[in-house]
Amino acid sequence: MNKKILIIGGTGFLGYHLAKKCILKKWKVTSISTNSPKKTRFLPKVKYLTLDITKKKPLLKKIKSNFDYVVNFGGYVNHSEKLKTYKSHYIGCKNLADIFKNRKIKLFMQIGSSVEYGNIKSPQKENNKTDVNKLKSTYGKAKLMATNYLLKLNKLHNFPCTILRLYLVYGPYQNTNRLIPHTLNECLNDNVFNCSAGKQYRDFLFVNDLMRAIFKCFYNKQSIGEIMNIGTGKPYNIKKVILFIKNNIKLGNPVFGKIPLRKDEILRLYPDISKVKKILNWHPHTSLQKGIKTLTRHYKI
Repeated sequence: MNKKILIIGGTGFLGYHLAKKCILKKWKVTSISTNSPKKTRFLPKVKYLTLDITKKKPLLKKIKSNFDYVVNFGGYVNHSEKLKTYKSHYIGCKNLADIFKNRKIKLFMQIGSSVEYGNIKSPQKENNKTDVNKLKSTYGKAKLMATNYLLKLNKLHNFPCTILRLYLVYGPYQNTNRLIPHTLNECLNDNVFNCSAGKQYRDFLFVNDLMRAIFKCFYNKQSIGEIMNIGTGKPYNIKKVILFIKNNIKLGNPVFGKIPLRKDEILRLYPDISKVKKILNWHPHTSLQKGIKTLTRHYKI
């Protein structure tokens, strides 16, 4: 029988890629988002529902079907709006978990964040414990509260949940307010554009590798009740990434040092991925250089 999946945030960058992969597998896909999909991310076989996950009653009215899998990419993206950030990333997740805890789903997957580790030194490990009250950002607090709530449900009620803590994922159809697509866009248009000094180190994962990890979780019960870091485990210098894109395209003029670093900026941020390798037998296939070249070809089409 065809599987049924509910994707929260199915109109976003990651939700679109998961929905597309599920459609290719002939799964029945339902998406919940606060907005309709952009034309470039519209998939005709997806059932799109416009709902706010922070409001439980409308969710209960609309979510009548049973699903095999629920994947939560949802949450407000403008983290400067603290109340909306808190509600969408914590209350929204809690509402969804409460709805599905008494239904027979195979897996509830929460898409977490490296921000949940706070200032813990990289490479960050899943057994590094963080106190919610010590986290500075509302986004980080909300994500960690959601993680803690789900793990509590797993312990008390055997709720089948998995938390994937993502690092920087990039790929086709991503908004250009992110580093790699922004740099690509500026270089392809041969623009002069301001950058930070580029001293930071970050972990970049191609979106196809994330999708492989997600599907491995669907078929592996050992992932239930676990937090797993998803990244390459290799930190890349931001300045070198920007210069690689510029030199690959042979256009663009990045001006380094014009954008100041945040006071709380973490200079080195990357995960230990030994746990996901062990549990899922997963490792990333796409090098950063190959991923950027693939994405560049997509932009040129």
